[in-house]
Amino acid sequence: MQILDTDHIELYVGDARAAAGQLCASYGFHVYGQGGPETGLTGQRSVLLGQRDIRILLTSGLSSGHRASRYVARHGDGIAVVAFGCTDAEAAFAEAVAAGATPVEAPRRIAHGGASVVVAEVSGFGDVTHRLVQRDGDTRFLPGLLDTSMAPDGPADGDLLHAIDHAAVCLPAGELDATVAYYQRAFGFDMIFQEYIEVGEQGMQSKVVQSPSGGVTFTLIQPDISRRAGQIDDFLAWHEGAGVQHIAFSTGDIVAAVRALGARGVEFAQTPGSYYDMLSARLGEVDVPVDDLRPLGILVDRDHWGQMYQIFAKSTHIRRTYFNELIDRHGARTFGTSNIPALYAAKERELAAVRDITLSEGTAL
Repeated sequence: MQILDTDHIELYVGDARAAAGQLCASYGFHVYGQGGPETGLTGQRSVLLGQRDIRILLTSGLSSGHRASRYVARHGDGIAVVAFGCTDAEAAFAEAVAAGATPVEAPRRIAHGGASVVVAEVSGFGDVTHRLVQRDGDTRFLPGLLDTSMAPDGPADGDLLHAIDHAAVCLPAGELDATVAYYQRAFGFDMIFQEYIEVGEQGMQSKVVQSPSGGVTFTLIQPDISRRAGQIDDFLAWHEGAGVQHIAFSTGDIVAAVRALGARGVEFAQTPGSYYDMLSARLGEVDVPVDDLRPLGILVDRDHWGQMYQIFAKSTHIRRTYFNELIDRHGARTFGTSNIPALYAAKERELAAVRDITLSEGTAL
């Protein structure tokens, strides 16, 4: 099995067109295609967004029995499919199933006008599945099933987001090791990083698995139930089970990206000024001036290969579950030991503020 990259992610949402409009307006995505019953997408409406190497498919079911409708009814809008680009989808499907993956959709070839794509689907975690996509050099997304006449000719000069760096996954307590073993066995991933994260009285365990190509990375997280319940427990309760907590988009200039997205209305988690007061003592000289990082709340860390800069966007999800991250790697290949606790501490401050507002509103009522 040769998994190349994250071909695309698919979100099941209540209103695909509205969700697409929000992502285009706030994150600078472009519409690359649209489809529905009139194009052969039975029972659903889908919009394909893109920016450089990122592809996001937004799908809404047109009936209560559609798989997307059932997902949204249980979890709310969220990532339901993480697709792997691969050299041979049929072989990858067979190997994954032989190693214990549950088959969801047998391999099939989608062909139209000389273009051809092979897709198959297997189980992942919770209600999230993995689509195996073999493109054989064809750049059309789903030939004949999406109208791509509105797709731009190539990347725009103003595109600030480059690729999907990683997905963070929340798992119920006790499922972390089994999930790591599943990705090693079924997809040939390696475990490249692990950490125990403490945020106040909360604790969580994290392990990172990655495809040998380096093109697909999952940060898998489970709560430590011996500690105080916190944001991972909240996600699992509000999402009703395991799921993707956030997607990290890579950028080549995180300062410019945060400024531009902030001007479009994206709000980011805040970082205390004391973090930057201690930065030089902890890391020494950093590539990006601290005076640029401080007002924006951008965090910096390093691994053996270089530095990385990260920030969480505040969740706009009605359940306060899914959100996005921006990451700018200056040579770093994995994750530093300080950024992850700092990122989750920032998210905890955001959620604590929401809880205070909710309590205040409830008391007033």
